[in-house]
Amino acid sequence: MASFYGIDLKSRLLLGTARYPSPAVLERAIKASGAEVVTVSLRRESGTGRAGQSFWSFIQALGLKVLPNTAGCHSVKEAVTTAHMARELFDTNWIKLEVIGEADTLQPDVFGLVEAARILCEEGFEVFPYTTEDLVVADRLVEAGCKVLMPWGAPIGSARGLNNVYGLRSLRAHFPDIPLVVDAGLGVPSHAAAAMELGYDAVLLNTAVAEAGDPVEMARAFALATEAGRAAYLARPMEPRDMAVPSTPLIGKAALGD
Repeated sequence: MASFYGIDLKSRLLLGTARYPSPAVLERAIKASGAEVVTVSLRRESGTGRAGQSFWSFIQALGLKVLPNTAGCHSVKEAVTTAHMARELFDTNWIKLEVIGEADTLQPDVFGLVEAARILCEEGFEVFPYTTEDLVVADRLVEAGCKVLMPWGAPIGSARGLNNVYGLRSLRAHFPDIPLVVDAGLGVPSHAAAAMELGYDAVLLNTAVAEAGDPVEMARAFALATEAGRAAYLARPMEPRDMAVPSTPLIGKAALGD
């Protein structure tokens, strides 16, 4: 069971809600995934016309834990302001903090991210920072008050999987007691299984399911992969070897005479 800021979850798959072909497909995909947490962007809401009110009502009806995000924010001020608006709108202290620093890769601005995280943690938010696998940045985020870290696997929406397995493994080793979630870049269920086999607590994805030919079946596949990867990690996989080792023992092998 995964635990984030005192909330226990049976599912280790967190799902985004953008880019689906229809609300009906989104609902079926969420149910197929077994996800108990969904991310929602504040940009679905309109400050004047309340254009996103129907979508928010739809999400509320699903009875899930909502993790609002600051998607699209490129500065500390913008991210902090968006977080405050999200807390008021969604009635939660949870916030997925994104401060984007580079337009092509959507790589986090780690300097702004740490500053925004410190401000929000001091103001009572429970921050889920979208970050890189950099150990120093991770340490600064924990010092700022973050009790969860969300390193990317690869650039958002790229479907490239885990670009830096060594870095992700090192992050897990350095922060054994901090919940870690691989966020962004996963494209197929085997990517999610690989992340879980490294000992990560959960994965968060959106595009890989929403843009699949069959989002519902893909959501189900990711759920199975996440569960399988976690089970494999708990089973303590054997270490890779440089040489072959026969699976059939030589002791007791029959000896043939001349």
